[in-house]
Amino acid sequence: MKRFRDRRAAGVQLARLLAGHRFVRPVVLGIPRGGVLVSIEVARALGADHGVVVARKLGAPGQSELAIGAVTADGSAFVDRALATLTGADEHYLAAEQARQIAEARRREDYLDGRRRPSLRGRDVIVVDDGVATGATAIAALRSVRAQGAARVVFTVPVGPSHTLAALREEADEVICLWEEPEFFAVGQFYQDFEPVEDGEVRAILEAGAAHTRHAELRSSGDG
Repeated sequence: MKRFRDRRAAGVQLARLLAGHRFVRPVVLGIPRGGVLVSIEVARALGADHGVVVARKLGAPGQSELAIGAVTADGSAFVDRALATLTGADEHYLAAEQARQIAEARRREDYLDGRRRPSLRGRDVIVVDDGVATGATAIAALRSVRAQGAARVVFTVPVGPSHTLAALREEADEVICLWEEPEFFAVGQFYQDFEPVEDGEVRAILEAGAAHTRHAELRSSGDG
């Protein structure tokens, strides 16, 4: 079984793999929280704009930790209808849960990204996470990016189970994964260091990246 030292090390490996790809005006979006530590390394290597796409899990009735789907700030959603029915989540419950999670996704996206993210329309967008299990949040994120007019949608991740990656290939134009694992238990098992990531750390990463981009743009305009 492959194990990464930590999320940033996984990001460096992903960046090397992506270096051989050609992207048109790329934007790299991490799925918070852990995905941002991976995505910053990819964005730096590609010289791409960097931001987040927040996807919130939809919890089952009475079992908030059991995801029956996911939703993003713009309302793009994925719902596992079979699991929703099994857990007693009817349409009324789903509508209320989606509304609640959309509001939280908007709040977190505003806090983390400060509305700095550029338009995605007509650009290649690379969505990055630190790993996938069920794929619910990743699918919602990909649908959100597609709805915002991305020309090409790429999903890239250090590790994930084969069946989930197959489902994601139905949503993205391309899926790039360092380690496809048939016998998958949890994302954390593939990392030596899988400590929780706080919102403050994510925001600091995004702010530092934005400052670096502004500095590079000023230098470029000065050279011109």
